[in-house]
Amino acid sequence: MSDTYHFIVGLRAIRDYRPDPLSNEDLGAILEAGRWTGSSKNRQDWSFIAVTEPEKIRELAEHGNFTQPVRDSAATIVLVEEPGGNTFDIGRAAQNMMLAARALGVASCPITFHRERDVAAQFGVPSGATARYGIALGYPTPGARPRNFGGRKKAPKVVKLNSY
Repeated sequence: MSDTYHFIVGLRAIRDYRPDPLSNEDLGAILEAGRWTGSSKNRQDWSFIAVTEPEKIRELAEHGNFTQPVRDSAATIVLVEEPGGNTFDIGRAAQNMMLAARALGVASCPITFHRERDVAAQFGVPSGATARYGIALGYPTPGARPRNFGGRKKAPKVVKLNSY
C-alpha cells in the first residue's frame, strides 16, 4: 500500500490544540484545498467562512451542542452550502480540508452546528444558504491523540458486495 493510502485512512479528529494562531500560509492552503474539491456538475455551491477572531470563535461555539473543539481552536471554518448545493459536496470539501490540514501539521475536528440559523445570523449568511457544519483547526498539543471510542466496525458490518 502507498504512503498516501495510509495517510488517508490514518486521518482522525484531534481536539487538543495549542493556543498559537494558525499561520496565514497554513490557513490559506487549507482553504485552497477546499476550493479545489470536486463537486456535482462542478457547481461549487459552497462558501467557506474562516473564523479567526477569538470573540467570534467563542460566539460560534454557542451554536452547537458539542463544540468545545471550536472554543479551543485557533480557527474554525464554517462550511456554507449555497442554494442548490448539497451536503455530499460539503462533506467532500470538509474531508479535503481536513486532509490538507493534516499534511501541514494542523489538527482538525469536524463540527455540527445544531443552531444553524444562529450561525447564519452571526455571519450574515444569505437566505437559502445553510451553515450547519464546520471544521475546528489548531496546531496539536504535544501528545494530542484522537478520542478512542472503539475504533472501526468490522468490514462485514459496513461493506456489502452486490446487495445488502
